[in-house]
Amino acid sequence: MIIAANWKAYVESVAKAKALFASAKRAAVKPGIEIILAPPAPLLGLLVADNKSKVAFAAQDISDTTGGAATGETTAALLSGMGVTYTILGHSERRAMGETDAVVASKVGHALAQGLTPIVCIGERERDPEAHYLQGLRTQIGAVYEPLSPKERMRVVIAYEPIWAIGKDASEAITPHDLQEMVLYIRKVLGDYLPGRASEATKILYGGSVEPGNARELAGGSDINGFLIGHATADVATFTALIKAVS
Repeated sequence: MIIAANWKAYVESVAKAKALFASAKRAAVKPGIEIILAPPAPLLGLLVADNKSKVAFAAQDISDTTGGAATGETTAALLSGMGVTYTILGHSERRAMGETDAVVASKVGHALAQGLTPIVCIGERERDPEAHYLQGLRTQIGAVYEPLSPKERMRVVIAYEPIWAIGKDASEAITPHDLQEMVLYIRKVLGDYLPGRASEATKILYGGSVEPGNARELAGGSDINGFLIGHATADVATFTALIKAVS
């Protein structure tokens, strides 16, 4: 079970980052648990340099550039050279700031070229009775997969994060049954780009109001491979409880 902790901008001190990292290192030795930490960029460099554990690190985003005159940008090559192994791409918060499917696809290409594993976020803003939102998900997936080679497609991780479920109480978020239906749909779409039963090997994470109280139920009631979790992973006690719930 993968636990990808997206700290976003919640963690603003070195002391808190180190405390969370210590908690992650303890959890990473548990059988069947893979911990991925995605700290803010300055903390990312600090923690990766001191990492001798099984914890993996992800960038919260990468630049859509390969370097040069691009003030403030962080390239895939730089991150890979630091020891970062994953990057979150296409997060709903980045898309809300204007990031398009084309930009996400370009960043995925940069990540793969430098050996980073992209965790590509997809998700609908709302659900309509006619289920047009399913076509929106298909479009998001197609934009990423179409430019890639067959081998590259196998390296992509999908994170399904329905925007309507983010920030809700666990009781108002997605049910295990609905999540399983979405996982089946995503794998069906992936089947258009992956040969045979290869789509079943693609790792699919879920993000959207995941808490210690509902994590076990969501994990047990669907075929997800893990979670992409935000705010709940920025508190040591809650983060520890989350890991305990699914391990």
